[in-house]
Amino acid sequence: MLGAPGAGKGTQAERLARARRIPKISTGDILREAVHTGTEIGRKARAIMDRGELVSDDVMIGIVRERLERPDAAAGFVLDGFPRTVAQAEALDGIMQGRAPLVIVDIDVPEEELIRRLASRLLCASCTSDATTPAESASLVCAKCGGQLVQRSDDNEATVRDRLAVYRAKTMPLLDFYKARPTFRLISGSATPDCVAEELARVVDSALGAGAGR
Repeated sequence: MLGAPGAGKGTQAERLARARRIPKISTGDILREAVHTGTEIGRKARAIMDRGELVSDDVMIGIVRERLERPDAAAGFVLDGFPRTVAQAEALDGIMQGRAPLVIVDIDVPEEELIRRLASRLLCASCTSDATTPAESASLVCAKCGGQLVQRSDDNEATVRDRLAVYRAKTMPLLDFYKARPTFRLISGSATPDCVAEELARVVDSALGAGAGR
């Protein structure tokens, strides 16, 4: 699942995973898990983060490889937050050898809509999940863990525009890497979450059929 901050890819990834009874694999979650459980690659990641550095491609690839080799991912999975670079995408192709086709979906939302969403979104201070319904936002209580919903300090227009510019610049090579594939799909994320979920399910089925026919 690809998409700019505010496009709704995390929410849609979770909905798709739940509907298909496969795990949603978020790189943030598995990175924290690897560090917490103290696997060899988790210890490497902790050392890097303790130095205040970004986790390198090879470490991130290793953590994702470990997670995708677990039995619960054998029948499929939804990746959220990986790959972020062409090097990671090339490594993912290697991991996927002998498995079902890799479907890539980019959720596209106009920049002004992304800015509006990000400037008004609330996140859980405990589990970092987005508020997904008006009722949840109004209560200021996370529906997942009961934590307090807050606004990120950097969710202001100027900072959001900068973040989106960085995202576009970094993601363009990744989109160029994928967009010629028969299993790549682009969908609009501007509709309601239910409509986006329906379109997502449709294009995933379409892409799986295209990939199987290669």
